[in-house]
Amino acid sequence: MILISGVLVIVLAVLTGYGLHGGSLALLWQPLEFLIIFGAATGAFLIANPLKVIKQTGAMVPAIFRGSIYTKELYMELLAMLYELFHKAQREGLLAIEADIDEPDKSELFQRYPRVVAHHDAMEFLIDYLRLMVGGSMNPHELESLMDVELETHHQEAELPAHAIHRVADALPGFGIIAAVLGIIIAMGSIDGPIHVIGELVAVALIGTFLGILAGYSFVGPLSAAMEHKAREKTKFLEVIKATIVAILNGYKPVLAVEFGRKVMYESERPSFQELEDCVRQRK
Repeated sequence: MILISGVLVIVLAVLTGYGLHGGSLALLWQPLEFLIIFGAATGAFLIANPLKVIKQTGAMVPAIFRGSIYTKELYMELLAMLYELFHKAQREGLLAIEADIDEPDKSELFQRYPRVVAHHDAMEFLIDYLRLMVGGSMNPHELESLMDVELETHHQEAELPAHAIHRVADALPGFGIIAAVLGIIIAMGSIDGPIHVIGELVAVALIGTFLGILAGYSFVGPLSAAMEHKAREKTKFLEVIKATIVAILNGYKPVLAVEFGRKVMYESERPSFQELEDCVRQRK
């Protein structure tokens, strides 16, 4: 909703200012300029990126319009699930959660938290390290280092669509210039015509430059920034899991381990100490 509001503000501000200066709104509608600029930008995007990044970008763009899914309620559910999981391991031993790890789809514990289970990347991350903990073949420092490496790799991969779109945003003013140059060529071909015809052709050519700059700086550039925020949110969700696991590995009780996870969250989603304590108390 905020993204759509931003688009409307940009469009209204630009068109209103242009119209109040006496500009013709009809003159701005130049489909062939759109075709040249955005067609060239799409082709450049396809050339520059492998298929996996193209697919990731296609999946991420609609997600931007849906808003953030990493809400305070989701984080509370995650911490409650981690508490219950590690409380069970503390009470009955690590082998007690082996069945939950081996078949998470059939685990009563995990199925009590459907919103968290729906995040497949997070569940895969959690279960992989639970398996290593149950196996007991790695010390806490090795496991933490491995998690750091995986998180860094995950974040780099999650940011690939944002970087790809950012490069398109940087190139759009150049594509606008290409459209303008082609328009000037057409205008020069009619140099012996009436002056009002030449003037209109030059105006159409300049609209290409305008569209390229507007699209690059007002729409596509901010879209890449929104994608970066999405990538950071996804990584932060995994960091909460990592912080809780590391606390458990260092000997902290589950009730304190989830507090480590709480401290990693962004302030906008972080529950208060009392909220977390009340949530955990309900799971005992």
